[in-house]
Amino acid sequence: MNLKILVVEDSSIMRGYVASSLKMHFPEIESVEVDSGFEALKALPRNRFDVIITDINMPDINGLELISFIKKHPQYKDIPVIIISTEKSNEDRQKGLALGVFAYISKPFTPEELSSTIKKAIENKPSPKQKN
Repeated sequence: MNLKILVVEDSSIMRGYVASSLKMHFPEIESVEVDSGFEALKALPRNRFDVIITDINMPDINGLELISFIKKHPQYKDIPVIIISTEKSNEDRQKGLALGVFAYISKPFTPEELSSTIKKAIENKPSPKQKN
């Protein structure tokens, strides 16, 4: 499975943790790491991503605004989005799920939890034939 994943996280330590967690379980994975929602918007047209992982609390464009853009854009709307956030309130979780994210993972998380969620996201991703 050759995957390309966009990791959107303003903390360089957390970006590194996510990237190394992905590599541990998916050695062939290519992760593109950006530190803000604005940088994510610049990366989207340059690559074809299989999954997007984003934080909520970030400078400039926050994760929920980024997800809203992705889910409204015909070219990106079918990419599974996973939120990884310190925000643990049910309200934040519901906001993310209402926008159409695939999963909401609370920090701290384990590499196994992330890996399992990525596998499920890939398995449930619509194939090109299924897109409307």
